[in-house]
Amino acid sequence: MVVLRLKRYGRTHSPFYRLAAADKRSPSDGRVIEELGWFSPTAPEGQQWKLKGERALYWLSVGAQPSETVISLLRRAGLANTVGTKGKASMSATRQKARRNAPKKVKAEPAKS
Repeated sequence: MVVLRLKRYGRTHSPFYRLAAADKRSPSDGRVIEELGWFSPTAPEGQQWKLKGERALYWLSVGAQPSETVISLLRRAGLANTVGTKGKASMSATRQKARRNAPKKVKAEPAKS
């Protein structure tokens, strides 16, 4: 199974991450199939991340499972609005479906004497 995950680089207290498509069985800092971008949380706003959007969408379309942090980066890029954690529907979509399928409330009629 292919997963989209972050690989940590950088030195102590200066994290830098690369977004990668990798086999789930490989170590988190091990061999990757493809590098999809980078993320630097300490960089100034607007220069924090870069992403190959088309390739990320390709890997999602073939069934790659993104990590929670990768999902938040994809949402920030405007690429994964409906994907929740581990490829499941987002909570808002799940709640909407539950509301549609919920039984209707019946109002009680006043008792006749």
